[in-house]
Amino acid sequence: MATIFTAQPVTIRVDGESTVSGIALAPPDPIACYVLAHGAGAGMTHTFMAAAAEGLAQRNIATLRYQFPYMEAGGRRPDTPARAHATVRAAAAEASRLFGSLPLAAGGKSFGGRMTSQAQALAPLPGVVGLVFLGFPLHPAGEPSITRAKHLSDVKVPMLFVQGTTDKLAELEKIRSVVAGLGQRATIVEIEHADHSFHVLKRTGRNDGEVLAQALDAVADWVRNLVAA
Repeated sequence: MATIFTAQPVTIRVDGESTVSGIALAPPDPIACYVLAHGAGAGMTHTFMAAAAEGLAQRNIATLRYQFPYMEAGGRRPDTPARAHATVRAAAAEASRLFGSLPLAAGGKSFGGRMTSQAQALAPLPGVVGLVFLGFPLHPAGEPSITRAKHLSDVKVPMLFVQGTTDKLAELEKIRSVVAGLGQRATIVEIEHADHSFHVLKRTGRNDGEVLAQALDAVADWVRNLVAA
């Protein structure tokens, strides 16, 4: 039977006037913490986010999930990049406070991962030794482009891209090209038949649970190797 871990509510101060909620989840002896940001349309308590955090705890990786301010306020329009970047930075600082010298990875689902990489490109996040993207949103659906990846050349830490092969927000050949262009700093793990939400159709012979397990195994292996290096 899988171990049940207890989630700890956290308050993260973004600036002098505002805070956002967070949830820390840690196994007894974690090897690292993943600062995990949500996507544009659903917050930190979404079933995917909760399952990812629980699955990573089972793989000996702690997580700190957190809300962006617009989601905290119940809004639908994402924050400005500057506001999102400040939140990412505050969350990384809070993870450092909570977990001390534990190595940090940062990133998240879709929008959250992209805001994290933009923040890291502008100035290194405290304690962060690598970035992990769960479905990097390379372009709008139906508009293949690599414009959103330009800032990644300014990211100097290792990056892991976990991408579904049918993701309509990251056409496979284009995301492969982006990762190849980043050289040894970047690794891509392709999840066969998965879309942007890591959902697979029944006719593929797989289910969403198997897909998530594959994705989390990849994240855990990559983080483990990063920490060992």
